[in-house]
Parts: sequence; structure tokens; C-alpha cells
Amino acid sequence: GDIGHIDSEGFLHITDRKKDLIITSGGKNVATQKIENLARSLPPITQFVVHGDRRNYLTAVLTLDREAVIKFANDNQVLFSEYRELVKSAKILSWIQKLVDQVNQQLPSFETIKKFLILAEDFTVETGELTPSLKVKRNVVNRKYQAEFDRMYAAGAGAATGAPVSGELA
Repeated sequence: GDIGHIDSEGFLHITDRKKDLIITSGGKNVATQKIENLARSLPPITQFVVHGDRRNYLTAVLTLDREAVIKFANDNQVLFSEYRELVKSAKILSWIQKLVDQVNQQLPSFETIKKFLILAEDFTVETGELTPSLKVKRNVVNRKYQAEFDRMYAAGAGAATGAPVSGELA
């Protein structure tokens, strides 16, 4: 059930789980873990879940480190009354878009994230998105945010610019 490659020195590198493969509508196989790990390596992104099985392009939902976002807002004069409002602000969306663009530069075009949604709440075991060992339950996230994913795809080809989307449940 693992996916990997053998490097030039003959070492095996496990890069993904087969069950985490997305097959786009164009027939491209996408190993989500590689993309998600690249995104999570960039502060302030804490969780990043890629979506796009049988879709024309990839989208994602993500969570951010609350303290880092509030610090960024204070340092950049972003006014807000609550965090839920802050993650929808143009400056925060622009900041995160730049980070997603950094991830996209490391990927072939069919693996790039075209749209994303910033969630105001982290994934937790209690809300069902994480296992007790803190792994994301992709099927739960896909089901819970299905309406938001559908909205990102309903916007159509304009998504190719990578324009962020923030939904009402964020």
C-alpha cells in the first residue's frame, strides 16, 4: 500500500500511501502527501488537505497557526474583531496565496493547487478530522467540507489563477 522510489544510490524512499492517491478527471495520479507535506513545512500552515479526485484541478482546505496569524495581522495593521473574520481578510489571503504559490512552483502543473479555503478552526480528534495519532481523516474532511469544495469547483476556469476562496463555514 506504499508508494515510493529508488534513488540513484539504490535507497528506497517511501513518499505516500496508495490510498491517498487522487486521480484527476484527466487521469493523472496525484500523491497528496507530497503536496501536503510541502505546504505544512511553511509556517503558519498547520494542516493542509488536498482535494480533487475525478476533478479538473486540485483544491485544498487548510488551517493556520492562530498566534502566527494574529502576529502577522498586528505587524501589518490588519484590523479584526475575531479570528474567524481575520482569516477571510484580503491581506491574510494574499499572504497565504504567496505560500501556496511557493508550493506550486515545486510541482508539475497537474499537481498545483488552484484554489484553497482557510478554516478558522484547527482539525481535532474531538471534531473527528484527526485520528488519536493526529493523522488527518481525509474522508471525514472531504465529507465535512464537501459544500465548500463544490463551491471552489463551481467557480470554474477562473480557478487557474489560484485565487483563494473563503467559505461561510471558515
